[in-house]
Amino acid sequence: MSKEARSRNMARIRSKNTGPELAMRRKLYSDGLRFRIHFGSEKIDLAFPKKKVAVFIDGCFWHSCPVHGSVPKSRIDYWIPKLRKNIARAEEKDKRLKDEGWTVIHIWEHSVKKDIDGCARLVEDKLSAIKT
Repeated sequence: MSKEARSRNMARIRSKNTGPELAMRRKLYSDGLRFRIHFGSEKIDLAFPKKKVAVFIDGCFWHSCPVHGSVPKSRIDYWIPKLRKNIARAEEKDKRLKDEGWTVIHIWEHSVKKDIDGCARLVEDKLSAIKT
């Protein structure tokens, strides 16, 4: 792949409103749940502010999924630090949210694709366990 073609591909990658995120939003909404999207300074994918539950849909590549994450074969001197920074940034964000009393849920994109009902049930169970 040429440098220009790779650049075009990378430019088209979304950081929000991804396929798995949209699928989870549709599923939870159809199950009767109401939420905020890209909420607050932490840009929570799906936020339930009253119950302080934050849901992040993590991309397998960008967040180094242990099942599907991979490191590109070229420019590893760029990609390894980049992916490590993504992980560290997510951990810092989780800590800040937890310090503010939030419950944080991370769902891998492959889990949404494979078992969206199970992912929705996980969120619904967490929400029902929290009393406001």
